[in-house]
Amino acid sequence: MNKEYGYDVQKVYLQMMLSDAQSFVRCQTIFDHSLFDRKLQDAAEFMNAYVTEHNALPTEEMVNATCQTDLKVPEGLREEHYDWLLQEFETFTRHKGLERAILESAELLEKGEYGPVEDKVKNAIQVGLQKDLGINYFEDPKGRLMGLKDNNGQVSTGWTTLDRKLFGGFNKGELNIFAGGSGAGKSLFLANLGVNWALNGMNVCYLTFELSEALVAMRVDSMFTDIPTKEIFKDLDGVEMKVKMIGKKAGAFQVKYMPSGKNANDIRSYLKEYEIKTGRKIDVLLVDYLDLMMPMSRKVSPSDLFIKDKFVSEELRNLAMELGCVFVTAAQLNRGAVEEIEFDHSHISGGLSKIQTADNVIGIFTSRAMRERGRYQIQLMKTRSSSGVGAKIDLEFDIDSLRIRDCDEDEDTNNYASSTGSSVLKGLQRTTDTSEPPEPDAGEAVKKVRADTDSTKLRQFIGNLGSE
Repeated sequence: MNKEYGYDVQKVYLQMMLSDAQSFVRCQTIFDHSLFDRKLQDAAEFMNAYVTEHNALPTEEMVNATCQTDLKVPEGLREEHYDWLLQEFETFTRHKGLERAILESAELLEKGEYGPVEDKVKNAIQVGLQKDLGINYFEDPKGRLMGLKDNNGQVSTGWTTLDRKLFGGFNKGELNIFAGGSGAGKSLFLANLGVNWALNGMNVCYLTFELSEALVAMRVDSMFTDIPTKEIFKDLDGVEMKVKMIGKKAGAFQVKYMPSGKNANDIRSYLKEYEIKTGRKIDVLLVDYLDLMMPMSRKVSPSDLFIKDKFVSEELRNLAMELGCVFVTAAQLNRGAVEEIEFDHSHISGGLSKIQTADNVIGIFTSRAMRERGRYQIQLMKTRSSSGVGAKIDLEFDIDSLRIRDCDEDEDTNNYASSTGSSVLKGLQRTTDTSEPPEPDAGEAVKKVRADTDSTKLRQFIGNLGSE
């Protein structure tokens, strides 16, 4: 590696920079004269200082006379040569910076000071030239909007009521958090979202830091098949047949247990290994849950929740952007939120650090009585891309299959569903009307009499029919 970036190669870098002011200015953002060979450090330092002071390149004669070098400006260079320079100089700077970071870290490692070591290595790796100029706003408005829709657009959650509040769903590359107290159903929400997306053909990875892989998978069995969890072991052949049939049309659904204390880098490594071994890229990443992770960039105490969660949240959001996937995790609400009927930022365990980083934060309201009635309620605590903060949404919960769905009795949901197309179950919605139906006109079909119906029981009844 030393030969690759030896004296002769470094000399070429400086000579090419002397021939083109634009190239030098672009390289100047990562230019560090101390990374050059000892014989070239004075020349590199002189060039950098001269450009900074005079806003112009020195001549080769000035550099050679001042620094006793023999730099010669090459002739006949073309645009592709300068493209090579930018790419090679970026790699050289990163390589030499990492080499120096490793050497400087030896003493720190002996002292057990790992935090500064991580910083040095991270800073060296992240060295790079800014080549992307962003979006030319006026150039291609239609293409820009279509690109947003196709590449970074929103993915439906599978719950139309929530989609409407979020103006379409969750964006790829965002950090989305479901917050709830202990036993509130955070894991159930993540698993239900995973099932919704897998049924839509997306590749899902569910990382559990608390529950075992087998338990999560069994819950998912019920969600996919509508077979109650208590009936799973009574008909293993039937479960297997349904799961395999669903799997032929659905996207992948991978469940992986990780011990608490892991960090974003551990997740990154796992996903890379998964991609290599399966040939599939993950579309959806579900992490259950954020509070059980540790940061990779700082050595912090697990008891310092604000600092810990701040770094973990930022690292997870960066990972979501890097992967370009839908990213959903969960967070704990503190004890003070248990009896509340409305959540605010103070109810999040660890405080504002998660709220500040996340793109969407959704609180989960529940109680044993609500679950027994087949109900969950969620509240939008924060959204970046909609105006729905504070909105509450009722969802149905099937205690047998563990499925969470849109609530049939939500008026707004009904209206929205009717405009976007509805399922058979939504077509079975009823309202109370005790009045006598009017007599039909001649030739007019007789309309059905509406009656008061328990939609939750009706849904469960129909679901049981489908599973038999």
